[in-house]
Amino acid sequence: MRATHVKRAFKYRFYPTDAQAAELSRTFGCVRKVYNLALAARTEAWTRQERVNYNQTSAMLTAWKKTEELAYLNDVSSVPLQQALRHLQTAFTNFFGKRAKYPRFKSRKKSRKSAEYTTSAFRFREGTLTLAKMAGPLDIVWSRPLPEGASPSTVTVSQDAAGRWYVSLLCEDPSVQPLSATDTAVGIDVGLDHLLTLSTGEKIANPRHERRDREHLAKAQRQLARKAKGDGANRAKARRKAAKVYARITDRRRDHLHKLTTRLVRENQTIVIEDLTVRNMVKNGSVARAISDAAWSELRSMLEYKAQWYGREVIAIDRWFPSSKLCSVCGTSQGKMPLNVRTWTCDCGTTHDRDVNAAKNILAVGLTASVCGAGVRPQRSTPGGQSAMNQKPLRREP
Repeated sequence: MRATHVKRAFKYRFYPTDAQAAELSRTFGCVRKVYNLALAARTEAWTRQERVNYNQTSAMLTAWKKTEELAYLNDVSSVPLQQALRHLQTAFTNFFGKRAKYPRFKSRKKSRKSAEYTTSAFRFREGTLTLAKMAGPLDIVWSRPLPEGASPSTVTVSQDAAGRWYVSLLCEDPSVQPLSATDTAVGIDVGLDHLLTLSTGEKIANPRHERRDREHLAKAQRQLARKAKGDGANRAKARRKAAKVYARITDRRRDHLHKLTTRLVRENQTIVIEDLTVRNMVKNGSVARAISDAAWSELRSMLEYKAQWYGREVIAIDRWFPSSKLCSVCGTSQGKMPLNVRTWTCDCGTTHDRDVNAAKNILAVGLTASVCGAGVRPQRSTPGGQSAMNQKPLRREP
C-alpha cells in the first residue's frame, strides 16, 4: 500500500543579500571539503580492507574541527556538514548494493553547489525562511503556494552554474491522491523525429530545445574559449553567459516533459514503455546530441514517480523486443528493417506506420506480461522465436 501523503520538494528561486551569499558560499565550500575528506578516509580504509561507517566519519569531523588547519569548519552551520556525511553513507550503501559506481570526489568547479538543512538548522514561520547563521530571512519568490499547513522537514539551498539561487523545501503534500481507476492503457515508442508515438496513433513532436538555442550557445562557447584560463572575472563572466543558455534549454525541456508526463499519467491507467539503456545509446556520436536533448531517461523517471503518486502503473518491456519488425495484426516478423523504412506492408496486407506499429506492439506485450507474468524478451536463440505478445508460431523468412 502506498503512503497516504507524498513528500514533495517545492523549489523556489531566491535572491540573497551579499552577506547571505557569502555565508552560503562558505557553507558550500565546507560541505565539499568535509565530503572529500570523509571519502578520502573511507577510500584509504577500503584499501586496507576495512570499512568506515557514518558514525566514524562523524567522529572524524569533530576531530577535524579542533585542528588549526580546519578550524574554519566551525564558522558555518554544522548541520549541512553532517548531512554531507549522510549523503556519502548513502552513496556507499548504493555502491555496496551494486546500484551505483564508487563515490567520486567533489570538484570546486564542476560539482553542484548545495547544502541541506534539517529542522534544527532553519526556522519557517508565516511564509518566511531563516537559515542557521543568518540574521534575516531569505528573499524567496513564492511562485506557487506550499500545501496548506505545510511544515518542511528539510531545506536544500543550491546555486546553479548560471549563478541562480534556489531553495527546495521538502514537505508532505496531502493533495497528491490516487486518481480514479480507468481501463485505458497506452504503449509509447520514443524517437527523435517524434519525441513520442502512442499506440493510439498520436505523434508528439520533438521540440528539439537544444537546436533552437544552438547559435546562441555556440556564440557563448566561442567567447568563453577566447578567454585565457586564469583570466579571472572576464572568464567567469563568459562562463556564466554560456551557463545561462544551457539553463534556458534545460528549463524549457523540463517544463515540456512535466506537462507531457502529467497528461499521460492522468489519462491512462497503464503506460508501457521500452527499457532503453540510454547511457549506451549516447556513445553513438552521430545521434548522441539528439538523444541527450530528447531526455528519454528523465521522461521515464517522471512517468514512474508520477504513476506511483497517482495510483497508475508503468511497465517497461525488454529493450530487445523487436517491436518495429512485428506486424501488430498477425504477428509476422519482417526480419531486417533499416531505420530509413518508415512505412511497410505486411504479407497479411496491412500497411503500417513503423512507429505506431511499434507502440501497438509495446502495449500488447506489456499488457500480456502484466496479466500472465510471461517474459517480454523473445527467444533470440531460436529463429522466429515467440514473444509474450503472440503465442502462435511466427512465419519464418524463406
